[in-house]
Amino acid sequence: MKAATLAEIKKELKHKSEDELLSYCLSLSRFKKENKELLTYLLFEASDEEAYIQSVKNEIELQFTDINTHNYYWMKKTIRKVLKETRKFIRYSKKKTTEVELLLYFCYQMQSLSPSIKENTSLSNLYERLIISIRKTISKMEEDLQYDYNLQVDELENKS
Repeated sequence: MKAATLAEIKKELKHKSEDELLSYCLSLSRFKKENKELLTYLLFEASDEEAYIQSVKNEIELQFTDINTHNYYWMKKTIRKVLKETRKFIRYSKKKTTEVELLLYFCYQMQSLSPSIKENTSLSNLYERLIISIRKTISKMEEDLQYDYNLQVDELENKS
């Protein structure tokens, strides 16, 4: 079966009743965990972005406490997994401020790890790429927000 384009789906959904749309949404939520998470964000958390950011930060912190720091191989695997989850939560929101705040928090968590990420080339490269990504996102924001976030990024870079 070939999937229809987004435009075709949008056009067809306009002709459906409210009950049919509701049943389609519920069907989507049954098939994939990400669909259910996205619907949860849209229905319950999109109205309070600050609480959403805080809950994701708590999740990041929890995942960082579970990192196996006995060798760098396991650290890399777990950090990449946490970053993948973080980017998924960023995708749900689609807001630049949420993206910057979560990635900054992720970087703070990476810096606080022991043994240091500076001792491992791939982890330090990952960290540098994240900083570049954060700066790129900040450059697309309003000037007053740019200033505040750039201060935080500078502080992060000075610590490392």
